[in-house]
Amino acid sequence: MTILCVRFQLPSADETALPALLGLLEEFTPVVQALPPDTALADLRGAERYFGRTAVELASVIRVRALALHGVDCVIGAGPGPMTARMALREARPGLTRAVTEDEVREFLAGQPVVALPGVGARTARTLCEYGLDTLGRVAAAPLSTLQRLVGARAGRELHEKANGVDRGRVVPNAVSRSLATERPFTRDELDPGRHRRALLSAAEELGARLRALDKVCRSLTLTVRYADRSATTRTRTLPEPTAHSAALTRTAYGLYEALGLQRARVRAVALRAEGLDAAERASHQLTFDPVDEKVRRIEEVADRARAKFGPRAVMPGTLAA
Repeated sequence: MTILCVRFQLPSADETALPALLGLLEEFTPVVQALPPDTALADLRGAERYFGRTAVELASVIRVRALALHGVDCVIGAGPGPMTARMALREARPGLTRAVTEDEVREFLAGQPVVALPGVGARTARTLCEYGLDTLGRVAAAPLSTLQRLVGARAGRELHEKANGVDRGRVVPNAVSRSLATERPFTRDELDPGRHRRALLSAAEELGARLRALDKVCRSLTLTVRYADRSATTRTRTLPEPTAHSAALTRTAYGLYEALGLQRARVRAVALRAEGLDAAERASHQLTFDPVDEKVRRIEEVADRARAKFGPRAVMPGTLAA
């Protein structure tokens, strides 16, 4: 077990909190990958040799330091690769690291639902379940040709490998500053999907305005929904093209929300994070010849000038929706 997946139990999606906690991990290893808004992967192969301790022992030290220095508890999953560590995190609890050894990987994966595998979305999971492949154990036992007919050649091969414990992923150091986030908490646990969508609309418009103010575009959008029981669901979707267009961000946010299929969920907060930021001048825009789209973009330009002159509250949330 050389990879840790650490989720810090932050009180909110505070962009200023995660970098300091990543710095704590970097005291043990320089190979740290941020998974905003509150999670990170750490490759401890070198640290195990340097400190003469196992990854699980180092995880205990990391937890104690996070509490002592930042007042933040964390849950930690450990495994031989990033995929296993991320899946182990789902079963982790505060104060106890969920560790999966290399010899235990196949058995650990066999009982997991297919949707638990990183990279398997709701549509792929639904297709597999329709054919009785509802656990990774059944997926691993299925012929490769069957999986490729169901989900495609490349995706089928990757799915077959992962279900059999083959993890070709690696921890890629990155910078948390390559993202922007905003959160919309509710004053009480909210069950109304209409209010959830209005919160997403407001958050998407804020992200779009901030991106345009920085002359940036984003390549993907991540939605985090926090529930009354302190659990959370996070989903990421790559955008059709890099954008800072609020309407495009809103459509993607709605799509992520609807894919969760929440029914009577008691939601405490929703958060959006724009990731993979790049300079706007490097991004290409696909012409749509849609007069409504062009009109909304012109309205955005006017609204941005109003915000720059009169402040961020100069434009009411929801007035730019397309």
